[in-house]
Amino acid sequence: MALRLAPAVLLALGTASPAAAGDAVARGAYLAAAAGCEGCHTDPKGSGKPYAGGRSLDTAFGSIATPNITPDIATGIGGWSMDDFTRAMRWGIAPDGSHYVPAFPFPYFAGLTDGDLADLKAFLDSVPPVSRPAAGPSPLALVQRARAALGVALASPPSPPAALGSDPAAARGAYLVETVGHCGGCHTPLTWLGAPDEERHLAGSHGGVEGEKAPNITPDAATGIGRWSADEIATTLKTGETPEFDVLGGAMREIVRNTARLTDDDRRAIAAYLKTVPAKSFADKE
Repeated sequence: MALRLAPAVLLALGTASPAAAGDAVARGAYLAAAAGCEGCHTDPKGSGKPYAGGRSLDTAFGSIATPNITPDIATGIGGWSMDDFTRAMRWGIAPDGSHYVPAFPFPYFAGLTDGDLADLKAFLDSVPPVSRPAAGPSPLALVQRARAALGVALASPPSPPAALGSDPAAARGAYLVETVGHCGGCHTPLTWLGAPDEERHLAGSHGGVEGEKAPNITPDAATGIGRWSADEIATTLKTGETPEFDVLGGAMREIVRNTARLTDDDRRAIAAYLKTVPAKSFADKE
């Protein structure tokens, strides 16, 4: 289900990439950087080859070995059609019909536009293929896949963020936060079925990547970033330095490596959107 945006916003989406308008691969590379695809799908302790998978991540669904998403035919996604890629990205369903656990953030990627999905596939098809078989699923992983399949079946269809008035920057930021950047994947706690708990959206979670606590990024003044200005948020996304003169560490260090590669306009757009989301106190119940 594609995110429906006004023509002016679609124009902004199309021009945000530093690439030429017709360069699908470059646009896809920009989106992959914004989404942090390389970080999750590269094993720094193994081959270190980009997008070849094998990185072990501790998640709310147990330890997950990320798959190979290079265009290798036998062990990667080189044999996937555009329909295969779309179904995996939007619904978490592999070409063989198995379900990915939502540690792969398909509930967020479901809102990607058709054009952005095509650009992402064009980019991934362009990276060097690497032969690296995925690790076989553990019995726990199989249970979690069944749980994830039930959660997907019961979840509401993906929908765009709430209307943001006439501010194209905030609308662009909503798309980057809620879809491309899948910020809720860490900053929103999960229900027992593994679906995002929308009542505590972006209010922080104890179950982020590698089991780290993910902070509240709503405008709550006491437990969130309500005291930060939009400029301070944008600066933190570029440098990793907070208004309190702290430096983001842990998983957020990796996120900043991604957001630092965005354009200044896109970082400001993220800040503009985060200032509009409902303020909520830290989601301390897990």
